[in-house]
Amino acid sequence: MQQEPEFSPQTAPDASADAQADRAFMRLALDQAHNAWLLGEVPVGAVLVRDGKVLATGYNRPIGDSDPTAHAEIVALRQAASLLGNYRLPGCTLYVTLEPCAMCAMALLHARVQRVVFGARDPKTGAAGSVLDLFAEARLNHHAQLQGDVEAQACGALLQEFFRSRREQSRPAPSASGAGIEVRELGVLPGEEFDD
Repeated sequence: MQQEPEFSPQTAPDASADAQADRAFMRLALDQAHNAWLLGEVPVGAVLVRDGKVLATGYNRPIGDSDPTAHAEIVALRQAASLLGNYRLPGCTLYVTLEPCAMCAMALLHARVQRVVFGARDPKTGAAGSVLDLFAEARLNHHAQLQGDVEAQACGALLQEFFRSRREQSRPAPSASGAGIEVRELGVLPGEEFDD
């Protein structure tokens, strides 16, 4: 008797195709994150997808917009809601390069987004399992499917490079001698004589 092959969620043909699509859409979200970096914003990007097609994109811009709510996810949600003329976005998947914060998680749930896929985890403000998990909160009336760690290495590396670059830019420039000693031009101060 021939035994049926076993498929785990990681090796099932449909799961593999879904995983490939997830990686492809996350790479688009990474492109959006680069846009944020170019404007001096923390590089987080988002892509909202419905029926396999990009519906809206967004990247962090709270500084440029003077808007503390202008996170990548919110920007994409606003764009899609405006395009569709509806604040509800059922059947959509949001791809975002960084684990959503509490504000973004609740906005995604209020918009009735079906699925949320994120890249890097956020140990300081992540609301999809790192600090708290609003997506698993049983008392809420809507729940979204959640998938984390998609292209996590690339997403995390982009954020690390951004913050490394900012730290280097904020350091004082080394002195001319390179030894941390202040170098002054030699000269004679008024009232002093120079002996050679």
